[in-house]
Formats: sequence, structure tokens, C-alpha cells
Amino acid sequence: MGFQESFKALSAPTRRQILSLLRAGPMTAGEILEHFPITGASLSHHLSVLKNAGLIDDEKKGKYILYTLNTTVLDDILNWIMSLKKGEPDYEKP
Repeated sequence: MGFQESFKALSAPTRRQILSLLRAGPMTAGEILEHFPITGASLSHHLSVLKNAGLIDDEKKGKYILYTLNTTVLDDILNWIMSLKKGEPDYEKP
């Protein structure tokens, strides 16, 4: 997964709100859906984009799927941004 997928996923306010909700801990799609005036299909799309970007993980628990925040991609983005601020190259010199 590259930064392009991550930035695309983060560009939608609904997806950013989903990430904020998941800071509190794992949630099912139904629990997440309670916070939004959208359809289950729309939520499923948002969850899929977040998962494809590596920003969330999912795990089947019985008949439910629990979604959790995956901060490793966010850590990579923050490290890259900090390298820009410090003027460090993000590539190896030949």
C-alpha cells in the first residue's frame, strides 16, 4: 500500500470520522453505522477503502466482524511528513 491510497482514504470526512471512532477500540459495522446518516452499503464502501489503504484491520468474531484502527500506516505518513519538515531525503542516494 502506498501513500496514494492512504491520502485518498483520508480525503473523505466520513472515513476520517470512522478512524476517530475506532480510536476508542474495536467496533462492528453496526456500531459504526449508528454514528452516521448513511446506508449500510455506503458504510461498507468506506470500510473497504480504509481497509485497502491499510488504515483499519478486520477480524471475524463469531457472526460479527470487528474493525480496529491500524496506526502503522499513519506512523509511516507522519514519519514521511517529519522528514520533509527536517529536509531529509526519503530516498537513498546512489
